[in-house]
Amino acid sequence: MGMTITEKILAKSAGRATVAPGDNIWVNADILMTHDVCGPGTIGIFKREFGDTAKVCDPEKIVLTPDHYIFTEDDKCLRNIDACRQFAHEQGLPYFYDPADDTYSGVCHLTLPQKGHCRPGEIMFGTDSHTCTHGAFGEFATGIGNTDAAFIMGTGKLLIKVPATMKFTIRGTLPAYIMAKDVILRIIGDIGVDGATYRTMEFDGEALATLSMDERMTICNMAIEAGAKNGIIAADDVTEKYVKERTNKPYTCFESDADAEFYSKHEYNGEDLEPVVALPHSPDNTAKAAACSDWTINRAYIGSCTGGKITDFIAAAKVLKGRKVAVDTFLVPATVEIQRQLTTETMDGKPLIQIFREAGCIDPAPPSCAACLGGPIDTFGRLNSTEVCISTTNRNFVGRMGSKSASVILASPLTAAASAVTGHITDPRAVME
Repeated sequence: MGMTITEKILAKSAGRATVAPGDNIWVNADILMTHDVCGPGTIGIFKREFGDTAKVCDPEKIVLTPDHYIFTEDDKCLRNIDACRQFAHEQGLPYFYDPADDTYSGVCHLTLPQKGHCRPGEIMFGTDSHTCTHGAFGEFATGIGNTDAAFIMGTGKLLIKVPATMKFTIRGTLPAYIMAKDVILRIIGDIGVDGATYRTMEFDGEALATLSMDERMTICNMAIEAGAKNGIIAADDVTEKYVKERTNKPYTCFESDADAEFYSKHEYNGEDLEPVVALPHSPDNTAKAAACSDWTINRAYIGSCTGGKITDFIAAAKVLKGRKVAVDTFLVPATVEIQRQLTTETMDGKPLIQIFREAGCIDPAPPSCAACLGGPIDTFGRLNSTEVCISTTNRNFVGRMGSKSASVILASPLTAAASAVTGHITDPRAVME
């Protein structure tokens, strides 16, 4: 019996010829990522268990990137950043992206690939549930807790259980009005937020092969919203081009064997997919955007690791060019690189930032997680009172973006932009056509 991509990666790291779902194995971490929310807790556990003067097992494997609560006056948030900075200095960590200087990058899940930390065939752990984003690069990437992260800091390895794999194949082609967000929301709506609990979600098919790395990251990013241990897409020429432009470190590409055993298989026809939204307060509370026009909104939010990439802003600009928004529309580029691209990328001769300004959007915030995780009271875009926000983020739980009485509706950048123009949930075809 053959193995899946995930099983092959884990077997290689464990030094075993084969592994099977349910096996408990020790694997070596190629990258450990932590940030300002979980970094101080991880550091505290590391020092408690390994000693105040202990050194991390391998500084090259640790990426420390504050990104969540950066641009704030909140003392406790700033204290967290200081703790990360002090630890990076003590340990001589080469990959600390400091908000205080020009090394700052932005959201961890876009910083990691842009800085060359994502490579096929590797194992990445991160103290953030959306670390599964990086499965888009054909690697095993998953979120862990502070205690496990501290153990990796000290030893470089972790004991994990091999997950069974669910396969999702997207056939055909995706229409121009369908984005990766529509694909993954449809899947989550079909299987539920617990439909892939502690399993791998492997994605393939002709439709996915045409997607950019940005779009592939969106799909893998939200695997956790179905409870998955990891999401993964086999590396191809698109993957390797992206990786080789950013790192010269060696890597190994894997693909699932023809006779690999899958927990389940699911197939979709790209041409049949329609724009969808996830209504409050769960990512699996999905509905067709066209059927939700009675939902009035008073805010739109385009940003986050899921919806703040340059392809997301290009998509939004296609809708907003020559039109005006009817509600407050917030823009948050995920990284400094993307922030720059808002001024260098053009559409019909106009920089994207000019298109957004002419449409009446609020000027972009500095790159960070911003309101995606609520944050302190002075967080850019934080929801208040009973606001209803259509958002390109990845979670719409109660209080996720600020007020517990507010409502968050998840959507693609195309749908979010179309809805910003009309003031209610709108299928982008109604505006684009």
